Amino acid sequence: MIRSTVVPEETRPGGNKLGKGKPGPKEATLFKLQAPLLEQGRSNHPMAHTDNMWATVKVYASGGENGLHTHPNEDHTFIVMQGRARYYGPEGVIGERGPLEGIMLPAGAYYWFEAISSEPLVLLRVGCRVGPQDPGGRLNIKGESMPGDSAENKQVPRKVKAGAFFGA
Repeated sequence: MIRSTVVPEETRPGGNKLGKGKPGPKEATLFKLQAPLLEQGRSNHPMAHTDNMWATVKVYASGGENGLHTHPNEDHTFIVMQGRARYYGPEGVIGERGPLEGIMLPAGAYYWFEAISSEPLVLLRVGCRVGPQDPGGRLNIKGESMPGDSAENKQVPRKVKAGAFFGA
């Protein structure tokens, strides 16, 4: 059976029910990469998941960023769909990526990024569990928990661009 779906946000890794007794689908899932564009802030739009892998569209307003962190139990990659991103590690700039370019981050790699184009940054994020632990953990450089929606992770209020969508 093949189905088309958008995964509810509460089932995404990192603030999730995934890996906590709720198994993922056992059939193929079709999805479309789409999300509202932003004037300010950032947003996550889960597309599909299994017990061990998930795909999310992330949107950052121009100038948006996150804080230096790692996911100790998750390998993941970002593929830029629109805009440009500059990626940093603990020692400085790793590099810039534009449309149809990406970065692969193994579990335990520290990084942060910022949206450097005038247009909103749209990323396809694909993550994969590493080991039996909950993949949703995010740690700051001190090894302490760092929630995705925290001030430390540079969360700001979200403002949607009226009528502007990626993939619509």
